[in-house]
Amino acid sequence: MATKITVATTINAPVEKVWAYWTEPEHIKKWNSASEDWHTPHAENDLRTGGRFSSRMEARDGSMGFDFGGVYDEVKTHEQIDYTMGDDRKVNIVFSGEGNHTAVTETFDAENTNPVDMQQAGWQAILDNFKRYTEAN
Repeated sequence: MATKITVATTINAPVEKVWAYWTEPEHIKKWNSASEDWHTPHAENDLRTGGRFSSRMEARDGSMGFDFGGVYDEVKTHEQIDYTMGDDRKVNIVFSGEGNHTAVTETFDAENTNPVDMQQAGWQAILDNFKRYTEAN
């Protein structure tokens, strides 16, 4: 059984805005990176149970990049997204909105290549970038 890793944040925005920024490709391209030297030049999202999503993350200097994608197992608007990544790992994201604040909790199966703390730090950095982007726009 895979090790589960959880990252979380609370965003100062209503759940409707948080959901839109999380799921719409034009927004995904603007926040989906762990640091300033990476970016996401391409994103597609078919947000429905059975729908597919994909994004391309690349180093800004062109030295490396990778595709990230999967299939949605369950989508509950403004509440929850479950998906299976291309390597069969599972991800669960819960959106808990209350007024002008939305908690986002992401739990995912660890992969076996990198240390758990490194994976957690990377996913948390992307989530923190999402928080900054959503609150600033």
